[in-house]
Amino acid sequence: MDDNLSWIYSLKTIAVVGASREEMKPSHYVPRYLKENGYTIIPVNPQASEILGETCYPQLEDIPLPVDIVLMFRPSEEVAAYIPAVVQVNPKVLWMQLGIKNEEARQKAEAHHIYVIMDKCMMAEHKRIFGD
Repeated sequence: MDDNLSWIYSLKTIAVVGASREEMKPSHYVPRYLKENGYTIIPVNPQASEILGETCYPQLEDIPLPVDIVLMFRPSEEVAAYIPAVVQVNPKVLWMQLGIKNEEARQKAEAHHIYVIMDKCMMAEHKRIFGD
């Protein structure tokens, strides 16, 4: 995998699958950090109507605007089930957060020309590349 990820951060609209209202969870503070750094965050969680002051959508397919990145906060074994929705949304990047890896999902996404990152924290990589 290309370790030069800086180009991804020029993309600005991020759908966060599994976004959480719980402040101590990475699925809350990582998208909060990204929002504070100028990114448009679109939370995806069927259990919430709003997260981080943004309208929350039950599914990826419900998002009414173009998405550049799908940031995945779901267990590794669940990610492949999201690929049809990811393909429908047609982002440039599918990012599986730190600890999340699914080879089947990677292969299916890449077959649709979606760049895939697995097992990396989008916040930590942003800090590494751009400083804190």
